[in-house]
Amino acid sequence: PSMSNAEMGKFNISPDEDSSSYSSNSNDFSYPYPTKPAAMKSHYADIDPENQNFLLDSNLGKKKYETQYHPGTTSFGMSVFNLSNAIVGSGILGLSFAMANTGIALFVILLLFVSIFSLYSVHLLLKTANEGGSLLYEQLGMKAFGMAGKLAASGSITMQNIGAMSSYLFIVKYELPLVIKTFMNIEETTGEWYLNGDYLVLLVSVILILPLSLLKNLGYLGYTSGFSLLCMVFFLIVVIWKMFQIPCPMDSDIMNITLINATMAPLVDENITSDMCKPKYFIFNSQTVYAVPILTFSFVCHPAILPIYEELKSRSRKRMMNVSYVSFFAMFLMYLLAALFGYLTFYGKVEPELLHTYSAYLGADVLLLIVRLAVLMAVTLTVPVVIFPIRSSITQLLWAGKEFSWWRHCSITVALLAFTNVLVIFVPTIRDIFGFIGASAAAMLIFILPSAFYIKLVKKEPMKSVQKIGAAFFFLSGILVMTGCMTLIILDWTQNVTSDGH
Repeated sequence: PSMSNAEMGKFNISPDEDSSSYSSNSNDFSYPYPTKPAAMKSHYADIDPENQNFLLDSNLGKKKYETQYHPGTTSFGMSVFNLSNAIVGSGILGLSFAMANTGIALFVILLLFVSIFSLYSVHLLLKTANEGGSLLYEQLGMKAFGMAGKLAASGSITMQNIGAMSSYLFIVKYELPLVIKTFMNIEETTGEWYLNGDYLVLLVSVILILPLSLLKNLGYLGYTSGFSLLCMVFFLIVVIWKMFQIPCPMDSDIMNITLINATMAPLVDENITSDMCKPKYFIFNSQTVYAVPILTFSFVCHPAILPIYEELKSRSRKRMMNVSYVSFFAMFLMYLLAALFGYLTFYGKVEPELLHTYSAYLGADVLLLIVRLAVLMAVTLTVPVVIFPIRSSITQLLWAGKEFSWWRHCSITVALLAFTNVLVIFVPTIRDIFGFIGASAAAMLIFILPSAFYIKLVKKEPMKSVQKIGAAFFFLSGILVMTGCMTLIILDWTQNVTSDGH
């Protein structure tokens, strides 16, 4: 296409008449505001494959592809907010557990590395998008490696989202029974069905999540992402506040130690209790291997980068990098504080999901009840938002270009929810989800795909240039992280199975 910009301009419909009609294209369910996994946008745009060859070739009615003619409208501050939203998620609940198994110093080093690496991969993605001429993650995959690249991209995004979904449902499974207990004033559990997390997850999925997920457009759910970020900030404040309230060797611990010692030796050893309350700086144990995947899982926002970039006002790569620096720095601080104060409250006793750890020591605490309710609401409302991109990506792969059908729409949704529920009921802890998805999909989205796309699509730099060599190293380190963590996690699983006799 050798059209000049002037000629293009003739065809270009003025933005105001078309700005809100994204949804009017019958089979294009995009919507013009950012939401938590902004990855969603990226899925719908490639509805019609002929449009994809070139930006200029694209059918001019759909403004999605004309990067030059689609001025972003989102301010810098709002973009920072949206990106922070895309980053922060259920991963924050697993960070104290990571710190308890790496020690403070090692955790800070790992957190720094993961955030710097994530920023580097954002830089690679933005450069690739400018060169490759597409603002869609899967499209970049398609341009770089054909169908295999597209499958790798949409497969990783789907896995990451299923991981996010199951971690959200895990939180329902862990937290809802405690909320009901507090409300009904039940002290002892006598095995009522409504206090069983597995039943509750199924109930919430069928009654609340399924109807919301079946909606064709997610109009009002766009606001929930802001709500969930606020919930996480609230959660952080409570974690910091509670650290000063909970005394270190908790009563239950002293009891246990006294009991153990009474049976073994008449004298209670003072050192044990005081040693439990000293922060450790470097720790290595069988759980340490989960730290890196939990961190990578917590920093994945890469499918959302390009849509947020597309919407940025006076868009430039430098400006988008500044948005990323601010968001990543804010999230780095938030993660560090959450992990640190959670760890300093419970030390070695942190469970894989931090909120759950409080119930044992505080019982019915009003503030924690509010945090639990807030987190539960945020999580329940975010699941449908996460189902959206998975469903459209499946539709895209298997039924590209077909008319919208309710039957298909519903069956995919039900199948996804059913699959995630099975995962949540049968996988023992949230740590396994964080670990597995963090080591596979998150490593793909942060390390492997951006660097592979960059090496393949950015033609103007020779293979021996510093940038390309850097990207190649990044690619290799991604493969190392992925294979190393996966191997260690699977080893840990097999040992647990043999020792627990499951």
